[in-house]
Amino acid sequence: MVSLSHYLVLGAVLFAIGVVGIFLNRKNVIILLMSIELMLLAVNINFVAFSYYLQDIAGQIFVFFILTVAAAEAAIGLAILVALFRNIRTINVDDLDRLKG
Repeated sequence: MVSLSHYLVLGAVLFAIGVVGIFLNRKNVIILLMSIELMLLAVNINFVAFSYYLQDIAGQIFVFFILTVAAAEAAIGLAILVALFRNIRTINVDDLDRLKG
């Protein structure tokens, strides 16, 4: 049987992978967005695990709000990336200093 600690360890590992992805690769915007999404997924796993083990549905409802925000963040982030790539032909974070107004 899978206990609460298994879910918490899984959430911690996913969150740590997301943090490592942000700190090790600050060049590519797509990898940064994927790392942020991975961190949100880890938080969602913890919310669902606690919600299940405490027999409270509030955590699962909160996950729907987080998923909505994550979907909006991904859609807006990718739209901005497409616009950036069309203008400056790169998605490298170091080359984005040309966007000064």
